[in-house]
Amino acid sequence: MRNTSRSLLIAGLFFYSFSAWAQTNPCDLNGDGRVDSADVQAAINMSLGMASCTANIAGANVCNVVVVQRVVNASMGAACLTSTGLHVVSLNWAASTSSNITNYKIYRSTVSGSSFSVIQTVGNVTTFMDKTVTSGTTYYYVVTAVDSTGAESPFSNQAQAVITVP
Repeated sequence: MRNTSRSLLIAGLFFYSFSAWAQTNPCDLNGDGRVDSADVQAAINMSLGMASCTANIAGANVCNVVVVQRVVNASMGAACLTSTGLHVVSLNWAASTSSNITNYKIYRSTVSGSSFSVIQTVGNVTTFMDKTVTSGTTYYYVVTAVDSTGAESPFSNQAQAVITVP
């Protein structure tokens, strides 16, 4: 990619949001590797103020009926849903046809068409999963390609992801 030829082929970004959870289960309040009645009791005690609130399920140090219900559900085999990390945006794009591409930069903004910031630089791959999105927020994404000299392409077309509230 030289300044005289900054053409970059990045097809539309495709995205979707889906439920996911972390590998370590935040509903395992006592840290024994499983979610069971002991964790349900811990959630109840925390929500009643009988124990220090250390949960990070509905937000850091939030202990209420929502937390108790999520721990109860997890103890019966459901996923432990948290307020953060509940959604993931998956981005896909066509590879650049320019030579010597070494990586891609993913930019994100909450303002359409402006204020983009780099959230990740990935190798010579054409997918990325943004696991840092928050419920109730709309995000806008663009991608650039970077070649071995460090030259960066213009922004791709913009993609939008509306993150629903669980």
